Amino acid sequence: MPHSPEQNRQHVVTSLDPRIPMAPASIEEAGLELSFLLRLAAKCAAEQDTITASHLADRMKLPKVLVHVLIKELVKLAFLEARGLAGEDVRSDVRYALSTKGFEYAHLASRQSQYVGPAPVSLDSFCRQVLLQSIHDERVTQERLMESLEGLVLSSSLIEKLGPAMNSGRSILLYGPPGNGKTSIAERTSQLFRQAIWVPYAIEVAGHVISFYDEAVHQPVAVAGSTAYPKADQRWVECRRPVIKTGGELTLDLLDLTFNEGPNVYEAPVHLKATGGVFIIDDFGRQQVAPQALINRWIVPLERGYDFLTLHTGKKFKVPFDELVVFSTNIAPKDLSDEAGLRRLKYKIFVNTPTRDEYLKIFRSYASDTEIDVDDVDLDLFYDRKYVGGTLPSCYHPKYLLDFVGSYCEFNRMPRIASLATLERAWEGVFTLE
Repeated sequence: MPHSPEQNRQHVVTSLDPRIPMAPASIEEAGLELSFLLRLAAKCAAEQDTITASHLADRMKLPKVLVHVLIKELVKLAFLEARGLAGEDVRSDVRYALSTKGFEYAHLASRQSQYVGPAPVSLDSFCRQVLLQSIHDERVTQERLMESLEGLVLSSSLIEKLGPAMNSGRSILLYGPPGNGKTSIAERTSQLFRQAIWVPYAIEVAGHVISFYDEAVHQPVAVAGSTAYPKADQRWVECRRPVIKTGGELTLDLLDLTFNEGPNVYEAPVHLKATGGVFIIDDFGRQQVAPQALINRWIVPLERGYDFLTLHTGKKFKVPFDELVVFSTNIAPKDLSDEAGLRRLKYKIFVNTPTRDEYLKIFRSYASDTEIDVDDVDLDLFYDRKYVGGTLPSCYHPKYLLDFVGSYCEFNRMPRIASLATLERAWEGVFTLE
């Protein structure tokens, strides 16, 4: 009998794809100390009056065979007590409840760390997984680049520069006058990469838990609770490659671990959450911290492919730096950093103002989208008046002008036409007059 597509997918994934993290068959394979897992299990048990092995396995994202080991040990220590079957069927799971001694143990464990949830993965496991699913291993083709940039009017010379840069998986500096698509180009990188990666709920380092998976950043490929990969390690979530965008709010503190002193749990910094994906620094040079200081912070990660983070105890540890970093700025590169710093930004791409043909193409495209008729003769005359020997055209101008034209015509109950008169009105209403 032939397999269904889903069954075929399961077979290929579990037997052929080395990137899939496989479920641990023992405590040792889980990469965590038994004492750590016992404390976590006790805290999970304290959440409810009674628990079963199935409940605990789902909460900790561990195989039931490992959970049975933990339950057996907790019972042996008199921290857990059996409370009968969960159902009338003799095959039902046994219900367990914390004893008085067990509650004391769970309380003590919570004082050390209030983290409760999926068991973290070890730092070594995280580093290995990042290497297996490196963004450097995914090739970006010309067809895929054109598809991702669909709707943007860009010169062929600019596209030829973007292709190799995006394909490198290294750092890119997009610079040039404001309003010409640098941010839009950076954001479209989310459509370039098609491979899924595996993201851990949390990482354990020297007994401390670093919360990693972020619903605001990481987009799961499958529905929660899916069994598409029954042999996969459930402590990992299959996600699309993340794309994180920061702007003027970026400070040096955001590039370090955040220690939440109350629960004694760390939060991974933004660039670590972007591992395997794209990290966009928009409006580079407009942050509260000097751009040179930011580049100095990035020198080691950009040059060597790893970063160092520090626990509040002073312990430093190395993490992989595997992501495409895109800087977008309106500031001239020479005003951002010294030569040594700029050298770390591998690709420097100038995004210029649009040519006449590009401007008119953008204008007509947006007019069509917003159902505004265009008087071609008036549009040519308007362009000559405003831009020939005068103001530099920008890619954002057509949208601003046409939005005004649409609102102006509706207010005055006029046909929605971009004529010389309505465009002159729009120019006066949208742009500051010198």
